[in-house]
Amino acid sequence: MSSLSVEDLRDDIASGKIDTVIVAMTDMQGRLVGKRIHGQYFLDDTLHHGTEGCNYLLAVDMDMNTVPGYEMSSWERGYSDFVMAPDMSTLRRVPWQEGAALVLADVAWLDGKDVVASPRQILRKQVAALADAGMKAMVGTELEFVVFANSYEDAWNRHYIDLTPVNQYNVDYSILGGSRIEPLLRSIRLGMSGAGMVVESVKGECNFGQHEIAFRFSDALSNCDNHVIYKNGAKEIAAAAGYALTFMAKPNEKEGNSSHIHCSFRGLDDSMIMTDEADKEHGLSDVGRSFIAGQIAHLRELSLLFAPNINSYKRYVPGSFAPTAIRWGRDNRTCALRLVGRGSGLRLENRVPGGDVNPYLAVAGIIAAGLDGIKNKMELEPAFEGNAYASDSQRVTPRMLEAQTLWSQSTWVKETFGSEVQAHYANMAEIELSAYGRAVTNWEQFRNFERS
Repeated sequence: MSSLSVEDLRDDIASGKIDTVIVAMTDMQGRLVGKRIHGQYFLDDTLHHGTEGCNYLLAVDMDMNTVPGYEMSSWERGYSDFVMAPDMSTLRRVPWQEGAALVLADVAWLDGKDVVASPRQILRKQVAALADAGMKAMVGTELEFVVFANSYEDAWNRHYIDLTPVNQYNVDYSILGGSRIEPLLRSIRLGMSGAGMVVESVKGECNFGQHEIAFRFSDALSNCDNHVIYKNGAKEIAAAAGYALTFMAKPNEKEGNSSHIHCSFRGLDDSMIMTDEADKEHGLSDVGRSFIAGQIAHLRELSLLFAPNINSYKRYVPGSFAPTAIRWGRDNRTCALRLVGRGSGLRLENRVPGGDVNPYLAVAGIIAAGLDGIKNKMELEPAFEGNAYASDSQRVTPRMLEAQTLWSQSTWVKETFGSEVQAHYANMAEIELSAYGRAVTNWEQFRNFERS
C-alpha cells in the first residue's frame, strides 16, 4: 500500500526532500536487492522503463555465490539481465534514511514475460487464482527477533559467538524488559509507521533479548510487501543505533524466532465466507472448515516454503511454543494450526514458519492449500484438545532433506506452482543441504578435536 503518490514524489524531489529512490525486488531468501536511483533520473527514466539487474539475483545462495542447477540462470546462459519494473502502488518514504523513498519491483524478462520463479510473482499467481474463485486473502505476519548489544561488525568479528543480548532474562510481556530497549523499538515503530504501515503493538518474548512488533493485517500482497520492508528496515535502524538484531529461526539453544502467519479468506466483496455463527463451537462455515482441512492436507509438502534453511528445522522443539504436531485447535498454541477470533476476526494462525521465512512463498503456499481444500470440499478432522506435543499426531517435517523430497515429488505442487517453480526451489534446498554437508561446525570441533 503506497504512502506516497507519484505527484508527491515529484514535489519532494523538486524541493530536495527526496533525492534517492530505492528500487528493490525480493530474492529467494526474502532479502531486498536492487539499486538506489537518483531521484530525478527515477522520474525521467526508471519510472517508465524500470531498471535492469543480473538474473543471478534469483539463483544464488545466502553468500551470493553463483551455484549450479538453475534452469533460468547460469554461466552457460551468460547471466543476462532481467527488468525490475516498479510497482508504484508500493511507493513510500523511508523515514530512517535521509532523503530516501522506496518502491518494490516486479521482475520480468527483457521480452516482457514474467520471471515465474520470483517470489512476488509466485504469490501474485496464487492471489489471482483465488480471485478467479471469487475470494481474497487477508494476512498478518508476526515476526520475532533477538536484539544484541553488539554492532553487526562486532558480531561478525566474534563469529556470532558470545554476543550480549539486550535482556538477561525472559521478558515475555514484561514492560520493564521492553523499557530496556524501548528507544530502539520506538525508532523501529515510528519508522515503519512513517513508511505507511499500521503498527499495532510491541511486546517482549521468551528468549533473552527477544521482542516482537505487530502490524495490522491487510491483503496478502501488501502484507508481504510490508513484511520484507520492515525486516530490512529494522536491521538498518538497529545498525544505525549500534545494535545487531536477528530474525534467524534458531539463533541459539533457547526459544527460536517465529513468523506466525494469520490468514482468512473473504469474498471479493469483503463478505465473511469462513464464518458461520450457527456453528456454536468454532464459528466456522463449510468454507472455513475446508480451508483448514486444505492446510492440514498440504502442510508437509509445503514445509520447504515455511522453513527454507537448515537452521529453520532446529526451531521445532517440543514445549518451546514452536509446533511439532500437525493438528488444528481452537486457541491451542501446541498445534501447528491455531484457530483464533470470532466473526469478522476469525482467522487461522500457521505457527510453522520461522523468522527466516520468505513471506511471499509461505503465503502463496497457504493460499494454494486453502483454495485446494475449498475446491475439493475437504472434510475437517475434529479440533485437537490438550497437549499436541505429547500426542501421536503426524509430525511437522523435522529435516530439510525430507522437506525437499516432499516438495520435489509432489504432483500437487507441480500442478499448482508449475514445474519450473518446483525445480527452482528444490534446487535452492539442494544448494543449502550441500553447503551444510561440507561445513565443519564448532560442535564437531568441540566434540572431536581431542577425543577422536
